[in-house]
Amino acid sequence: MTIKVGDKIPAMTLAKATADGPAPVTTEALFGGRTVALFSVPGAFTPTCSARHLPGFVDHAEAMKAKGVDEIVCVSVNDAFVMGAWGKSANVGEKVTMVADGNGDFSRALGLTFDGSAYGMGVRSQRFSMIVKDGVVAELNVEPPGAFGVSSAEHLLAQLA
Repeated sequence: MTIKVGDKIPAMTLAKATADGPAPVTTEALFGGRTVALFSVPGAFTPTCSARHLPGFVDHAEAMKAKGVDEIVCVSVNDAFVMGAWGKSANVGEKVTMVADGNGDFSRALGLTFDGSAYGMGVRSQRFSMIVKDGVVAELNVEPPGAFGVSSAEHLLAQLA
């Protein structure tokens, strides 16, 4: 079943890319007691994800934080090393927290996966964005296959108005 507005984010542990390597981070620590802009991409270093999705959130980070977002989190079905390297190559700095859903467990728990096996990618997360307030989904934007629009930083920023 797909997560929807009003649902609580499932309790699980992901991996956060840090300067010292991967570090476990619970969804409670990420989302509890604060407002988080979460976006998910099918894969680090993939064309739309690298050229448009991640850069949009980097570019609009200050505006989002001015509208009450405590943290911007990017998640993908990649390992923490890949997420860390992608964050460095995209110069995210402290603007976006890069989080790994290495086995896709988080994406599966949200009901937001797709099978990219035909492209050599295995099961991946759908492209989506959401606003999470104190662990509860306040806004959810899921892209249809192959699209990029409603999960963009610009769309999410407008929802914060």
